[in-house]
Amino acid sequence: MKPPVAVVGAGVSGLTTAVVFAERGYDVSVFAEEIGQATTSAAAAAMWFPYDAEPAAKVIPWALATYQVLADLANEPRTGVSMIELRQYSRAGELQIPDWAMRLGASAVGEDDSFRHEFGEFANGFSISVPLTDTTIYLDYLRGRLTNAGGTNHSGVRFEELEEVDRRFDLVINCAGFGAKALVRDADLEPHRGQVAIVPKIENLPCAIVCDDPPLTYAIPRRNDCVFGGTNEINDSRRIDPATTSRIVCECSRVLKIGSPKIVAEKVGLRPFRKSGVRVELETLKDGRTIIHNYGHGGAGFTLSWGCATEALTLVDIETA
Repeated sequence: MKPPVAVVGAGVSGLTTAVVFAERGYDVSVFAEEIGQATTSAAAAAMWFPYDAEPAAKVIPWALATYQVLADLANEPRTGVSMIELRQYSRAGELQIPDWAMRLGASAVGEDDSFRHEFGEFANGFSISVPLTDTTIYLDYLRGRLTNAGGTNHSGVRFEELEEVDRRFDLVINCAGFGAKALVRDADLEPHRGQVAIVPKIENLPCAIVCDDPPLTYAIPRRNDCVFGGTNEINDSRRIDPATTSRIVCECSRVLKIGSPKIVAEKVGLRPFRKSGVRVELETLKDGRTIIHNYGHGGAGFTLSWGCATEALTLVDIETA
C-alpha cells in the first residue's frame, strides 16, 4: 500500500508534484501558507524557458520533459496553456542559439526580418515556439486535477520545520520554494526578486519579446492581458515599488512603440534561486520519515515543474523498490 504523502508548498512545483503523485495512486495532501494568486507562481510570466536555474546538465533535461507535457496541454483550452512564438533578443553582441533551442526548432532572427526591424535597438536574436502558461487559469487547473485524483489542499498552514508535519504522513515532499531557506535552513537559497506589471491585451503583438541584457525587458501577451517586466535582483522584499512599475511600463512601451497602457495589476515574486543548483533529492527526517526536496528552481519553476515532479516520483520508486 502506498504511503500518505504531504506536499509542503502550493506553487506550481508543489501542485504539479502533488498531481503526479496523486495520479499514481498516492493519498496526497498539500499544505501551504499561501495558495492560488497569492503565491510566487502567480506573479510569474510563466513562459517556458530555462532561466536563472542551475546546473544546466540537470536543468535542460527536466525542462525538455516539461516542454512535452505543456505542449500536449496546449491542446486543451481549459488548462490555460498555449503555444507562443518567443523572440529572444540581445542589445549587444551576437546571441548564440543554445543547443537545446536548436532541438526545438529555433531559428535566427535575420537582418531581413521585417518584425525585427521594428525593434532597431536589438542587435540580433532567435525565435522559438514555446508553451505559455496563463497563471490565472493554470494554477486552478492543477488544483482541480489534484482534487479529481483524490488529493486535498490546505491553506493557511505554516511549518517551522518539516518534522511538524502530521506523523500520519510517511512521506513528505518539500516544495516550499524560497520558504525552504528557513524551513530547512538552506543558506544556498537567494531571493531573486521579480516585479511585473499586468496591462490590457495589446493588439498587433503576435509574439513574446524578451531581452535579458540590462535593462531586463519582456512583454508577454496572454489570452486576456499582457505581462510587462521586469526585474531580477537579490532582494527579499515583496512590497510593490511604484517607481519600478513605472520604469517597466515606460521601457516596454518604448520598445513596442506604443503609448503607456493602463496598469491593471502589479505583482512581486521571489524566484527561489539556489547557488548550488536545483535540489531534487531524497533524505530522512530526524524522526525517520522519508522526505524529498524539490525546490530551488529560480526563474524556471513552470519550465521545470513536470520534469522535477517526475524525478521526485522516480526517487520514491527507487527507495521503495
